[in-house]
Amino acid sequence: MTTAAPNIDPETLLVSTQWLADHLHAPDVIIFDASWHMPAAGRDPRAEFVDAHIPGAVFFDIDAIADHSTDLPHMLPDPVAFSSAARKLGLGDGMRAVVYDSLGLFSAPRLWWTLRVFGLTDVSILDGGLPAWTAEGRPLEQGESHRPQRHFTARMDHALVADAADVSRALADGSAQVVDVRSAERFAGSLPEPRPGLRSGHMPGALNLPFGNLIAEGRLKSPAALEEIFTAAKIDLERPVIASCGSGLTASILSLALAAAGRRPATVYDGSWSEWGARAELPVVGAAG
Repeated sequence: MTTAAPNIDPETLLVSTQWLADHLHAPDVIIFDASWHMPAAGRDPRAEFVDAHIPGAVFFDIDAIADHSTDLPHMLPDPVAFSSAARKLGLGDGMRAVVYDSLGLFSAPRLWWTLRVFGLTDVSILDGGLPAWTAEGRPLEQGESHRPQRHFTARMDHALVADAADVSRALADGSAQVVDVRSAERFAGSLPEPRPGLRSGHMPGALNLPFGNLIAEGRLKSPAALEEIFTAAKIDLERPVIASCGSGLTASILSLALAAAGRRPATVYDGSWSEWGARAELPVVGAAG
C-alpha cells in the first residue's frame, strides 16, 4: 500500500436511471451488472442476469475474474489477467463504465473499486441499481450479452489496496484507521462467522461501522447523513482509512461512501476477515473460536 488515492469528484460517482437511459447506446459507455450474493442466499446472479438485465449490459463475474491461486474468495487478479478479462468483456481504454447490481447497492461498489484499482477513473454507480430501473418500468432484455473486444491497459493503483502487512502496520503505528464494516455482532465475536474455519472477533484497534448503516432503500445515504455516521463511528475524516469486511466486498461500500461525502476513498483490505480470521498468528479481540 502506498499513499492514499486523492479525492474523487462526488458528482461523477452516481448516475441516474434517466442519465443511463439517455446513454444506453453511447459507444464509449459500458454497463456492467456486478450482482453477487452470499452463498447462503441460494441465488445465481448470472442466471438472473440472463433472465433480465439492462439492455446492453454485460455480466461481470466477481468470483471468476479473480486470483485463483489462493483459496481466499474473489481476490483481485493480477493486471495482465484483468486486462485480458476486460478486453473480452468489451471494456477499452478511455471508456466510461456504469456499474449496477440487483440489490440496489451491495456488490456494485466492489467492481467500482476494482475498476479504479486497475486504472479506470471514469466509473460510476447506477443510483438505485436494477431495482430502481425496474421500478420505473424501463426496458430489460434477456439472454447473454456480448460487446466487441476492446483494448484495455490495466495499471494497478496500489494506493487503493491493502494486504495483511499494511493492516498490521496501520494498527501498530496509527498511520491509517482500520474500519471493519461487518455487523456489530460479528465484530464483537458474539455471532459466528458465516465462512467455516474463521475465528470470531475483530482486529485490535479497529473501528466498527456496519455497511448497512450507510445505505437506505438500496441507495447511499446523503452526504450530510454519511458525515454524521462517520463522526458517530469515531472516524477522523482527515486521516486515511483502510476498510475491511468479511471478504473484501462490502468494504468497498465504505470506500464509495467516503468518496460520496467528498473525502478520500478508503483503501480496501482485499483479504479482509477471510484472511485475518484464518491466520492464527494475526491477533484477534473478542474471539469466540
